[in-house]
Amino acid sequence: MRSVHFLLAFVLLALASSIASAFDPSPLQDFCVAINDPKAAVFVNGKFCKDPKKATANDFSFSGLNIPRDTGNRVGSNVTLLNVDQIPGLNTLGISLARLDYAPDGGLNPPHTHPRGTEILVVVEGILYVGFVTSNPDNRFISKVLHPGDVFVFPFGLIHFQLNIAKTPAVAFAGLSSQNPGTITIANAVFGSDPLISPDVLAKAFHLDIKIVNYLQKLFGGNSE
Repeated sequence: MRSVHFLLAFVLLALASSIASAFDPSPLQDFCVAINDPKAAVFVNGKFCKDPKKATANDFSFSGLNIPRDTGNRVGSNVTLLNVDQIPGLNTLGISLARLDYAPDGGLNPPHTHPRGTEILVVVEGILYVGFVTSNPDNRFISKVLHPGDVFVFPFGLIHFQLNIAKTPAVAFAGLSSQNPGTITIANAVFGSDPLISPDVLAKAFHLDIKIVNYLQKLFGGNSE
């Protein structure tokens, strides 16, 4: 039965990706500083291309996405992202794929954004409570409980999450509209930055006592140096 669910997930993601534009029109990294000397350049918008005559099937494939991942961490989830770093053939094609595993009864993929991509998610096992928040000034919270076979879209750049509310493990697959969509986990970015954001800034922004901010920064492993 799981093999049927696994196949269903890939069919749905394939249909979704065929409708969308399959090319990245925007940056594929956080920034790309111009440089006059090409010999000193490190990155391009994407990756350098292999001679097409030297491409092999291994450049376009990945094995093992059917294997459950370890969710024994603080949030109870594990994301296996297949982007251009894992499948070189994705370069310039504007798409990537992820397997998401959630621990029973509370496994969470915490609030985060993808700065370079829209996400479409299909649930294979478990029951997920999912949602996203719209941009200012409305900040509308749009949410839904998903069961196996249900699909949900997280629009480009918006904060979103998934929470497993079933007593059993949950599995989902997600397609993303970039070969390198990026992930910004909100709590990690705000309280675990390197170097740390000034506690005064965070205390005022979140209306918190500065002692609580200091505690959160230690909890998230922020680097004060």
